[in-house]
This record gives sequence, structure tokens and C-alpha cells, in this order.
Amino acid sequence: MRAPAKPLRIALGALIIKERSGFTDEETVEQIRENPYLQYFIGLSEYTDDYPFDPSMMVHFRKRLSGDILNGINELTIGNDKNNGDPQDNILDVDNDKIEDTEDKNKGKLILDATCAPSDIRYPTDLSLLNEAREKLELIIDVLHNPLKVKEKKPRTYRGKARVDYLKLAKKRKKTHKEIRKSKGKQ
Repeated sequence: MRAPAKPLRIALGALIIKERSGFTDEETVEQIRENPYLQYFIGLSEYTDDYPFDPSMMVHFRKRLSGDILNGINELTIGNDKNNGDPQDNILDVDNDKIEDTEDKNKGKLILDATCAPSDIRYPTDLSLLNEAREKLELIIDVLHNPLKVKEKKPRTYRGKARVDYLKLAKKRKKTHKEIRKSKGKQ
């Protein structure tokens, strides 16, 4: 019994990578194995350290995708079809294989290193964490004290002074170690 055929996206993607990069068949498979971007390009749903296929399969990919088929795919890609841009009406004869529109399984973001991290992340300092904790604690005190307003006096928190002390240091450009230590103690 023969192994099942590889999907068209893997075959075409591998051939595109090989031609664009000028790799040998073995180098192409090795580059695909090492590079998550190339694995995503050929349609793998997740990164894997295994070889996606044997380098000898590249020969079969070249036989399977003849020049006529590649020209047909190229026309579809460029949008040179005569049916008002509807690729469903174009038919390619790919050795009795049907090209089906399947849902794209590759969705979401792929962040591999800090050079492509989102820029909207705030990096909290010790002082800003203390300030946030103090503000949330004040809210908890307010919520818990609401039912007891008539019976008991609210505990002193000096929230105004703490906020002024925090803002005074937070707005400074250059903060000394001594000022930071004092402000942490006040928070």
C-alpha cells in the first residue's frame, strides 16, 4: 500500500521555497524543518521539529506540478481569469486531484522573539505595581465599608498623600535610588 499524497499546498510551497532561495532538495527540506515561517507558508498547522517530508519527494513534486499546472496556478494567483475574478469557475487538471477550498487553519499571531513583540505592553516598575495595588486595595476598602457607613468610621488610608507622593516621583526624569526607596516605603 502506498503512502498518501502530500497536499498541493505543501508541494507547491516547497517548490516555491526551493526556487526562490536556490537551495538543493536536501537544503530545502532542512530549511523548512528549522524555520517556523516556512512551515506556516507550506500550510502546517503548528511548528514541528520533524522533517515534513523526505527530500526525495521534491522529485515527485516537480513531476506532479508540470509547467502547465504551474502556469494555471500563476494565472489564478495574478487574477488573469476570465470569469470576473471568481476562481471557483476555473478548472485545473491536476492528475485527477481536486483543489478544494478548505478553511485556513493558520489563524492568530506568531511571536517568536522580542524584536516583534507588540508595542502596547507596559512594563511595570516596582513603584507602579505598588501604586496599582494600593489603588485596588482602596477600592476594596470602599466596597466593604459601604454597608457599614452608618455604624463604623472608615479606616484612614491617606490615599491623597500616597497619590501625590507617587506622582511626584513618577513624573521625575531622573530618580535616585534613595528617592525610589523612600517612595516605596510611603506606598
